[in-house]
Amino acid sequence: MMQNMKLPGKTVERLSEYRRILLNLLAEKKNYIYSYELAALLHITAVQVRRDLMLIGYSSGARKGYDIRELVETIGRIIDSEEGLNVAIVGMGNLGRAVASYFRGKRSKLNLVASFDNDPQKINKVISGVKCFDIKTMEQTIRDLNISIAILTVPPDAAKNTCDEIVRYGIRGILNFTTVSLKVPPDVYLEEYDMITSIEKVAYFVKENLKTQG
Repeated sequence: MMQNMKLPGKTVERLSEYRRILLNLLAEKKNYIYSYELAALLHITAVQVRRDLMLIGYSSGARKGYDIRELVETIGRIIDSEEGLNVAIVGMGNLGRAVASYFRGKRSKLNLVASFDNDPQKINKVISGVKCFDIKTMEQTIRDLNISIAILTVPPDAAKNTCDEIVRYGIRGILNFTTVSLKVPPDVYLEEYDMITSIEKVAYFVKENLKTQG
């Protein structure tokens, strides 16, 4: 990969997906994989896989395919922060707890170190493996724990104000799970995930497939 080259967001997504699949294959004692095999697991083309790996400067001359462990390490060097980054969940309702349970321990370079809520019954308790702090202490806690990424799972009516606050407190990246579209400064990276959009996408393709079958 060219030095200081910023990868497109979709490429980073696919690299993360490659790594997830490759780690599962390593656990199954598989050591090598061809581009067409990896492509089939992600429902994309082998050309796309080779293009992505060429973009990060990885190629394999081995006839048996890519060395899975080596490829996992290469992807890690590209998309992970060398020092690791600290993450917090803001809003520990059902969704926040589910995200915390799923997220913890998945990646060594992303550390879930705190959660925030305004419910007195949750404050200062460990919920889904992470300590829940009073939302009123966010500014100080974000600074004390060097938190740079926030996962936003607050109710929709609190999303905009909460987003503005955490940006002001120094958060540099936000994964927005609320149904409200947010605006952030250019130096803050925002990723918005809308479950309804994803379900509608699935429903569309189910509808189209049923058409062709009928």
